[in-house]
Parts: sequence; C-alpha cells; structure tokens
Amino acid sequence: MLGLPQFTVTDRKNAPPLTPQGKFRLFYKSAFDPAEFVVVGLQAGISQAQNSFPAYGQGASGYSKRYGAAFADQVSSTFFTSFTYPVLLKEDPRYFRLGEGTFKHRFGYAISQIVIAHKDKGGRTFNWSTTLGALSSGSISNAYYPQADRGFGLTMNRAGISLLYGSLGNLGSEFWPDIDQKLFHRHPKAAPLPLSQQPQK
Repeated sequence: MLGLPQFTVTDRKNAPPLTPQGKFRLFYKSAFDPAEFVVVGLQAGISQAQNSFPAYGQGASGYSKRYGAAFADQVSSTFFTSFTYPVLLKEDPRYFRLGEGTFKHRFGYAISQIVIAHKDKGGRTFNWSTTLGALSSGSISNAYYPQADRGFGLTMNRAGISLLYGSLGNLGSEFWPDIDQKLFHRHPKAAPLPLSQQPQK
C-alpha cells in the first residue's frame, strides 16, 4: 500500500478475464516494479538486523545473500500465483475489491479471498493458484536457503507465512483506498485503467 502499485487489484465486478498473455504481463509488472526492489531491500535489512539465516553471515555479503533470497522468493511466488497456475487452472489471479458494505462484511470477504478464486469463465472455486503457488515457491526456496533452513517442515512454514501475508495484502487492497481518502481527503478521480483491466489485444 502507501503508494505501492496494485496491479492485481480491480474494482470492476464484471472485469473481463485475462488472457495467458495478460496474466504474464501481470506477473512481470508485479514482480519487477521498482517499488518491489525497495520492499525486498527492507525485508533483507530486517532479516539481517534479526540475524535470520545466520549461515549467510553479516556485512555486505550477508545482506546481498538475504536480498537475493528475498527477491527470489518474491519473484517465484508471483510467477506461480499470478501466471503459471492461473493459466493452467483457468483462475483469475486478481483481487476483486468489494469497496462497499459493512466493515465486518468487507473484512470477512478480504480474508476469504485467499481461499476463494474467480474462474475465467465466471463463478468461484477454491483458490488453488494461491495455495499451490505458495507451496511451489516454498519448495523451490530449498535450493538457495542455507542447509539449516531447508526441509519439508520449513517449506510448509514458509508457505503458511506466504498465505498469511496474502491475507494481510487482501485487507490492504480492500481498505487502503478508504483510509487514503480519509487521511488525505483525496477524492476519487478518473484515471487510466490499470494493466489488469486493459482490453487484451
């Protein structure tokens, strides 16, 4: 939030489905937006301050390893959840913002979207893309995390944390526009359609 691009969020309840090419563009823009490099840098800094993954060591070398691991996590997770599985399973990777109703209803809706997905042809289904994406990304991370931080249990733990962050991200996607308007008294204004809503060629 806080000015971060939200390529995977749409306010349109009847948004047309994305083509495979559209889903790839969604992955690419989300994973490699300049803001993501800053976020990963902060994550790596916090990890270093807490001495997470001590085998990486400290100093510039330790920071670069933590940065590389965090960036790989972010890219692989986005690749699987926004492109690979949505294409294979014909699910829509976007978050469909409710934007109205009671706080309780919107809160429950946002949390539920981590397990509920929109299908390309309409309707809802279990969010296999997010679940399988978290597991796939967690499994791949065994290739570059220190030996002490690998294994089935740690993979499941990373997948669970990824889903938790996804739920928190959904809450931010749902409520940040309201918070932003109240804090800064900004009024909605017409803007170009984001990437996820542009007609596919």
